[in-house]
Amino acid sequence: MTECLFCGIVEGSIPSEKVYEDEHVIAFKDIHAQAPVHILVIPKKHIPSVQQIGEGEGMLLGRIFSVINRLAKEHGLSERGYRIVNNCGEEGGQTVHHIHFHLLGGRALTWPPG
Repeated sequence: MTECLFCGIVEGSIPSEKVYEDEHVIAFKDIHAQAPVHILVIPKKHIPSVQQIGEGEGMLLGRIFSVINRLAKEHGLSERGYRIVNNCGEEGGQTVHHIHFHLLGGRALTWPPG
């Protein structure tokens, strides 16, 4: 998937400020941060969106949310709260077609985001 921005980050051909990496998941700071803490958590496996998640992806999704939980604790978000966001499809605001979860925190978050 050479045209996928996040696959390039996984491969190391596109630089990122990594905060976590294991054999299945990578997390890095969002370059367009919307909060003091704004981390993107993605699987290394290319999955375009939530719409392509099958029953066989349960362990991977569990790993992703375990990493999110770990990062929330490490960045001091667990006590006061944080937001996890996944945009799905064009009208859902998805701009990179590689499933990813935004971990946002470090300030009071309003709805709608802004």
